[in-house]
Amino acid sequence: MRVVFMGTPDFAARLLKEIISRGHEIAAVYTQPPRPAGRGMAEKKSAVHLLAESFGLPVRTPKSLKSAETQADFAALDADVAVVAAYGLLLPQPILDAPRYGCLNLHGSLLPRWRGAAPIQRAIMAGDAESGVMVMKMEAGLDTGPVALTAKTPIGAEMTAGELHDRLAELGAPLMAQALDLLAKGELRFTPQPEDGACYAQKIEKAEARLDWRRSAQDLHDLVRGLSPFPGAFFEADLGHGKERVKVLRARVEEGAGPPGAALDDAGLIACGAGALRLLRVQRAGKGEMGIEEFLRGRKLGLGSVLVHRDRGGGDAP
Repeated sequence: MRVVFMGTPDFAARLLKEIISRGHEIAAVYTQPPRPAGRGMAEKKSAVHLLAESFGLPVRTPKSLKSAETQADFAALDADVAVVAAYGLLLPQPILDAPRYGCLNLHGSLLPRWRGAAPIQRAIMAGDAESGVMVMKMEAGLDTGPVALTAKTPIGAEMTAGELHDRLAELGAPLMAQALDLLAKGELRFTPQPEDGACYAQKIEKAEARLDWRRSAQDLHDLVRGLSPFPGAFFEADLGHGKERVKVLRARVEEGAGPPGAALDDAGLIACGAGALRLLRVQRAGKGEMGIEEFLRGRKLGLGSVLVHRDRGGGDAP
């Protein structure tokens, strides 16, 4: 097949590598433009961009696909199919219509559940027991197209978004390769999605990442897992030189009761609205990930005050 590949992060890079290994012709690779990153804010190319360059593939990084010129350049590639995975731009109808067999998307959820931008994180944050990847044909609606192939995986009770991401990437690459093989033979069949159970996985907002100790320990545990390793659920603590954000990357639900935000022992057990959360792995701003023992060395989480900050109105807010 003559393929246009469209993707940006590591999840998509694994798929691109698989498609290349199967001998398909890559007409061009579309990915997000380099963006400032790191302490020096130097421009950094995406994982897909770097992989494509290593194979000598032509790379295109438009900021939008809306212009007639960009759409004409895409159509001129004369592709059999476009393969899309976590690309980051909406595809206008002329782009969807240009490849001979349309555009196939590898989506990281069991559609119609978690259509949208953050399906992996939302599934864990909601406490889902199962996830998966699906090969779907793209249409104008957001992740509403008919589905061809599915691979499922359980979400373990302690599984993080990073771990689920890696598992879905592992399942998704051969699944899309299988879809391309079937498409080339004229044997790829699609089934419309049901509307029952449809929900939207909206982008993660910064405010969502703050640990609100008034919530149940199980809810906060799912939040920690769903935002680990990035962007990371966090609390604020006074570590001796003013308030500082501390990310929680691993935690465990335990029994315990007390005022929400209060330390129940000297080993990272924090009272929640229901139950308690044991902090296991944390990360201070500008520092590496560390175990709670290392974090607490020379510090003490005092009852209530350390993990509670003052809102602007003067009241206590978790």
